[in-house]
Amino acid sequence: MNTPEWLKPGLYGAAVGAVVLAIGGFSWGGWVTGGKAAEMASRQAHLEVVAALVPICMEQSKKDPQVVGTLALMNKAAYYNRGDILLKAGWATMPGSSDPSSGVARACAEKLAPQL
Repeated sequence: MNTPEWLKPGLYGAAVGAVVLAIGGFSWGGWVTGGKAAEMASRQAHLEVVAALVPICMEQSKKDPQVVGTLALMNKAAYYNRGDILLKAGWATMPGSSDPSSGVARACAEKLAPQL
């Protein structure tokens, strides 16, 4: 097919403009691929579930007869080890589950930290 000579600059401009628009949109425009959007949604859902379970962890801490000793142990522990202490204490094991949640333990430890 023969295209008129006057049409070629417009087609080239449209092609270059589309490439520049795509690069700008994905780099600075906030556009994401479907895979990235799914990853972001999954991460946000996990954070919301953990946030919803932290009050249960806090309530289990109040019912533990060894709460004073566990909190004292948390107070002496490094920041990054506090979640492990809650895992061992059983506070991050949700009702109906046999395994503790490390995400809940870390979030609960952060919530309990101001009380120490």
